[in-house]
Amino acid sequence: MDDWRGADGYWPAAVVFDFDGLLMDTESTSFESWRYEWEQWGLSLDPATFFADHGGDLTEQRYAELAAAAGRAFDKNLSHRRRMAYRDRLHAGLDLLPGLRDWLQQARRTGLRLAVASSSPRHWVIGHLGRVGAEREFEVFACGDEVAAPKPAPDVYLLALARLGVTGAQAVAVEDAAHGVAAAKAAGMRCIAIPNPFSPVPRFAAADLVLGSARQVSLGEALQQLPAGL
Repeated sequence: MDDWRGADGYWPAAVVFDFDGLLMDTESTSFESWRYEWEQWGLSLDPATFFADHGGDLTEQRYAELAAAAGRAFDKNLSHRRRMAYRDRLHAGLDLLPGLRDWLQQARRTGLRLAVASSSPRHWVIGHLGRVGAEREFEVFACGDEVAAPKPAPDVYLLALARLGVTGAQAVAVEDAAHGVAAAKAAGMRCIAIPNPFSPVPRFAAADLVLGSARQVSLGEALQQLPAGL
């Protein structure tokens, strides 16, 4: 078994991963599918106004905004079918983001328990991970359709911790968005941030460690860099 304990002796019992934008780049496919659909109506979609500071479902709000911009000719059913077909084509080429398979293998070697805490519904998370053969890497799933509030509320992290049977101090979160970092910290966890392409790095001041990619360091090296105290 590899020994990556830091000089202060801290080592978590579990690592809890976000899903969208962290394990798989479904943030980009979501944006690209909406941008594609806006273009079908002769419109442009600004990424600066697309992403929200929470993990809730914005589908109906986004269709309402597109309808208002497109005018009376807008056909929501046509728009939805076309966007879903395009998004499915994008999803077919997705795998785990670079370095993440290595991190999961390293966790297995060291006996770290793994979980997913996502604001997305369970079928979405399990479906994507199952398609790329990664679902069995995780012992626990906590998803948005099982809790009252999405991130930045800590609900999904608290549920994951309860299912793992560990405290926040015994687990480390890995996140790609600032509102996800806020949720992890509210659950009493240390947090590693790997910002997605749409999240400015300066927004991650609350994270305990910010990386450009999981390829930058091994999981053990990342954990070694975390503070011992919360």
